[in-house]
Amino acid sequence: MADSTSLSSPSRLGGMFRALRSYNYRLFFAGQGISLIGTWMQQLAMSWLVYRLTDSVLLLGLVNFCSQMPSFLLGPVAGVISDRFNRHRVLLLTQALSMLQAGTLAALVLTDHVNIPFIMFLSVFIGVVNAFDVAARQSFVVELVEHRDDMSNAIALNSSMFNAARLVGPSVAGLVIAAVGEGICFLINALSYLAVIASLLAMQLQPVKRPLVQTRVLESLREGFSYAFGFAPIRSIILLIAMLSLFGMPFSVLMPVFARDVLGGGANTLGFIMGASGVGALTGALYLASRKSVLGLGRLIVGSAVLFGVGLILFSFTRTLPLAMLCILLAGLGMMLQMASCNTILQTIVDEDKRGRVMSFYAMAFMGMAPFGSLLAGWVAEHIGVTYTLLGCGVLCALSVLPFALQLPALRKMVRPIYERLGILPEIATGLRSATQLTTPPEQD
Repeated sequence: MADSTSLSSPSRLGGMFRALRSYNYRLFFAGQGISLIGTWMQQLAMSWLVYRLTDSVLLLGLVNFCSQMPSFLLGPVAGVISDRFNRHRVLLLTQALSMLQAGTLAALVLTDHVNIPFIMFLSVFIGVVNAFDVAARQSFVVELVEHRDDMSNAIALNSSMFNAARLVGPSVAGLVIAAVGEGICFLINALSYLAVIASLLAMQLQPVKRPLVQTRVLESLREGFSYAFGFAPIRSIILLIAMLSLFGMPFSVLMPVFARDVLGGGANTLGFIMGASGVGALTGALYLASRKSVLGLGRLIVGSAVLFGVGLILFSFTRTLPLAMLCILLAGLGMMLQMASCNTILQTIVDEDKRGRVMSFYAMAFMGMAPFGSLLAGWVAEHIGVTYTLLGCGVLCALSVLPFALQLPALRKMVRPIYERLGILPEIATGLRSATQLTTPPEQD
């Protein structure tokens, strides 16, 4: 009879799924996978509901602004909380509150009591919850992986899970909205949180000893800020993410407008477009999961950011659904390769005692800048149209990577000592193995 270790061996799971050797990570992966399908269903249903009620691109951007702005304002505080408190308990609380928000939204829509003020209030509420959830979740994943060598694979698998849900969720939501309306999508999302809460409760976690912190919250914030923005590689990655989120992420806010007014479709058309974007992003995430090392991710970040921009530029010119799906697939591929590569490098080079704060700055750049972009894109689209707005977003995304590309050689030199210490560089790792073999006496029969 096979034991548990043989069932979870790398040979059985394969290199692409090696992080699933860890029991707690398997639970997290399964629970989050189910919950994220519901999350993507709610996101598409929310966009369609707002545009159906208002016919306003500006209000569509404003609702998105309300849901993401708290990440910008509360991100640093959320990072301090993540470093000081039990991340497992923080996640249990945030998931329960997210379920409450989705359930309330479902009740309002199904009883026909929903209106824009209610939607904005609930959007702000989930934004506050997400600010704390993202900082804790990004840091918590590292605690779930038993083998440090599997960390980059775990991050890539997280991205794969996120984008597999992004593929399934909008496609299903489009069909559900067309059949029974948006309310059922919100109800399904509320029920999906039971899966992730159950997975968190089933985990077998070792107590994490956190050092006794004497500093005040403001001092911890200052320390985290100085660490993140005082080290050029971390600073450059965070700034690049901020620029791409500001100029690139608003494309998803404009999708309902593009689907209905440019392509002349309905909720199904929107679901197909978002699903195609998810296919591209999932492809990128699976490619990253197949990689054995973080080496070479710097060049990949530059190329994928350009691909993201070019994909949006081509998408803005499309007028047929198949061509639109192909172009948005390329944009989704570039977006995922860039975002997940940046996340992997940050998680690799950051000090453990500052991980929560650095990842909160990552979330602040990724989610916190997007609301400004959404609001700006909505305002611009009202004046010059969605086509030219998407074209401008694509051009700005392609140009925003230039500063990072020019600094890349210098950034590599700064990161090299960290990679040497971790044994990531091939020649260093080989040298360590050789030294171990030379100093270890042979076993006696």
